[in-house]
Amino acid sequence: MDFQFKIILIGPGSVGKTSLVDRFVHDKFSTNYKMTMGVDLLNKELEIDGYKIKLNLWDIGGQERLKYMRRNYYRGTSGALMVFDLSRSFTYEVLTKKWYSEMNKYVGYDVPFILIGNKSDLLSDIGDVIDPNEPTNFAETNESIYIQTSAKTGENVEDAFVELTKTLVSNAHN
Repeated sequence: MDFQFKIILIGPGSVGKTSLVDRFVHDKFSTNYKMTMGVDLLNKELEIDGYKIKLNLWDIGGQERLKYMRRNYYRGTSGALMVFDLSRSFTYEVLTKKWYSEMNKYVGYDVPFILIGNKSDLLSDIGDVIDPNEPTNFAETNESIYIQTSAKTGENVEDAFVELTKTLVSNAHN
């Protein structure tokens, strides 16, 4: 292995963090998920730009009552996928205010992240509930990118993980 990175998935409950990890690691989607209590750990190996990379994926439970346990899960974080639900605008507000500052507080530095608006498959039925410029601006302001995904269809899921991994590999060379 050339590189090993710890990637955390953070965000409010029921935004699809577990679904994203399962789509990425196992290429599957289920509607029968149980709430993540604490943290679920999965691994995935990939090859990017000729490098063999192992990702340790930490799917962190988003319930408010788990807040005090979470600080332990941030230790050793290389990068983050910050996830909100495109069909519920308040999840974006909670993510960019509470979760983003919590991550910076416990990681202790500006960790590379990708901002993910998940459940894009629902937008054809409900339309945009969040101004698409808001997450784009937030990501750009914080030297990141914004990607809309659908764990259900698989749209852009691999792209989100790969983009973050490429950033981590690039940073490891600097």
